[in-house]
Amino acid sequence: MILSRKVTSVLATATVAISSYPCTVTAFSTRASVPSATANNVLLRATIEAVDTDPILPSFSTKEEYTSYLKGAGKLPSGFAVGTATGNFISVEAPSMGKLPIKATVIHLTEGPTDSWAAVFTSNKFPGCPVKVGKSRLSGGHPLQALVINNKVSNVCPGGDGIAAAESVCDAIATSLDLPGGANSVLPSSTGVIGWRLPAKELAEEIVPKAIEALQTESAFAAAEAIMTTDRYPKLRSKTLSDGTRIVGVAKGAGMIEPNMATMLGYIMTDATIEKNKLQSMLTEACNRSFNSISIDGDESTSDTVVAIASGLKPLSSEDEFKSALFEVTEGLSADLVRNGEGTGHVIRVRVSNFPGSEYDARRLGRHLVNSPLVKCAISGNDPNTGRIAGAIGSYMGKFNPNDSVDDMSLTLGGRTIFNNGKFVLEGDDVEKELSDHMADAQLGEHDDFPTHQKFVEIGVDFGGSGSDVTVMGSDLTKEYVAVNADYRS
Repeated sequence: MILSRKVTSVLATATVAISSYPCTVTAFSTRASVPSATANNVLLRATIEAVDTDPILPSFSTKEEYTSYLKGAGKLPSGFAVGTATGNFISVEAPSMGKLPIKATVIHLTEGPTDSWAAVFTSNKFPGCPVKVGKSRLSGGHPLQALVINNKVSNVCPGGDGIAAAESVCDAIATSLDLPGGANSVLPSSTGVIGWRLPAKELAEEIVPKAIEALQTESAFAAAEAIMTTDRYPKLRSKTLSDGTRIVGVAKGAGMIEPNMATMLGYIMTDATIEKNKLQSMLTEACNRSFNSISIDGDESTSDTVVAIASGLKPLSSEDEFKSALFEVTEGLSADLVRNGEGTGHVIRVRVSNFPGSEYDARRLGRHLVNSPLVKCAISGNDPNTGRIAGAIGSYMGKFNPNDSVDDMSLTLGGRTIFNNGKFVLEGDDVEKELSDHMADAQLGEHDDFPTHQKFVEIGVDFGGSGSDVTVMGSDLTKEYVAVNADYRS
């Protein structure tokens, strides 16, 4: 198991403190049975320190290491329970495909409904029916006490009444959990095939009841797994504040990723006490910094949703610290989404500096660059075809910023200057090899079911002078991406 230096240090301290006490310690566990109150307190502090993900995840050698790390970091905030279940359905639109698997996830606020929740949704003009329901819940100011998420079917523009189908699943949860706010206190989300009817009967009568039976208050890891579709591995981030309040986030998404005011599906839980309007403002800013600054394939989903919900069971000492922790969680999840992209072989990180315009437009430039098929393919092959980078930037500036100068623009790849003063700086085989090696060092396995490392292909775009600074992430384009999307529904 891989532990951060911080966790290792804390565990070492705990080990010294309990060394004189008889105890039994399970391998790779931060918990022990100790008869001393003093030793218990020390070990409790070690356990608290150990449950956060690192801002930059460590490297992993096996799927088991990665899974163990996330399970250890997935401790739920106070007042939350999570349950998941799997069932089957037959699609009305494609019955010849036979029985297909579908999963449901229920997130329950165990101590009652909360007004303190925020959400950001897709701006796609064909939003899913759950998105429509969610927007209605948000604008209506309804308190929430549960969330329900299903994979496999996105309930977008279905032949039947998709809103009624989503509401029937919400009603089943409200009835089973005896929620005082009824179906209006349940927020639905769906992800999967677009155009298919939601198997509401199977979800409401068979799968959701099993998910409710499985509700537990220990870990969010099960939710991170259950919401996946073509994701190769679960994504979870967590942060404990100095006052003991906690933030835990899970997300799914591997394709159709170019969010605009949202992510694919993301759920952020906290036990902090925070006003609804402040949480909404913080979440919107967090999304702009994170989920709105990534792109895998340039396609914005019809179901994009990110929700932040607070149980309000613990007082919050510092809103600034909370905001910083929220940013860390969302930025971590957004990087995980790109690294987990369908067929991703490299993660590209573009730092745009001194852009002559707004941060919004600077992000558009960054996404334009990481969405260039020519740039993507070159990086996939570890080919330092730097002209494609300059060409993509020039194309964007010519179309959208034709009056802004690029005379002072410089480009770097892997930290080495490749373009300056209107000319490329590429001389000799040594430079070619250095740039290619940089890409190869950041390469990932297209079929990996865990992230082996956290490296990037680093591209810097500096316009000189002063202006907006943003960071955008994207992925390369591989044969595996085509293979996954050629056979998505099965």
